[in-house]
Amino acid sequence: MKGMKTDQKDTGVFGGGCFWYTEAFFSRLKGVLSVMPGYAGGTTENPTYEEVSLGTTGHAEVIKVEYNPAVITYDDLLTVFFATHNPTTPDRQGNDIGPQYRSVIFYTAPEQKLKAETFIRKLKDTLSLKVVTELKPLDTFCPAEEYHRNYYAKNHNARYCQLVIDPKLAELKRKFRSLLIV
Repeated sequence: MKGMKTDQKDTGVFGGGCFWYTEAFFSRLKGVLSVMPGYAGGTTENPTYEEVSLGTTGHAEVIKVEYNPAVITYDDLLTVFFATHNPTTPDRQGNDIGPQYRSVIFYTAPEQKLKAETFIRKLKDTLSLKVVTELKPLDTFCPAEEYHRNYYAKNHNARYCQLVIDPKLAELKRKFRSLLIV
């Protein structure tokens, strides 16, 4: 990386189901500086988990990813995002059902919008099902409550972590070994 700035920072916001497992995936990627679970895309100001869980606030569970683009690209983040959830199921990821679990990208810059549109267009060409991922500008990001942060790391032995997150992390390790922190 000679000649490249290594102190760069950019932000991406992704909703691909429960933020517990998306946080666990993205926090393991080289070049990711931080991952914050939270809520975006709704109308309620400063929503709580309980309010978002009702599916009536318009918010999606999302993660805000701060990353160094000299180490990992936005295209890499899109690749991982689309590989770690089902972008063809509206308002659902596995057993998590409701609009808060929808597939959505909140872009923070015009370049992100263009890259996401291109990625989705290519993905649509390879899938036989309709891609329902929403693409919206980020208006407001509301951090989730403290007990949701680093959930997998703090609750590795919880049934949800063992049944849902562990198998998906194993798949991530197989698919994206070169992007992962060793």
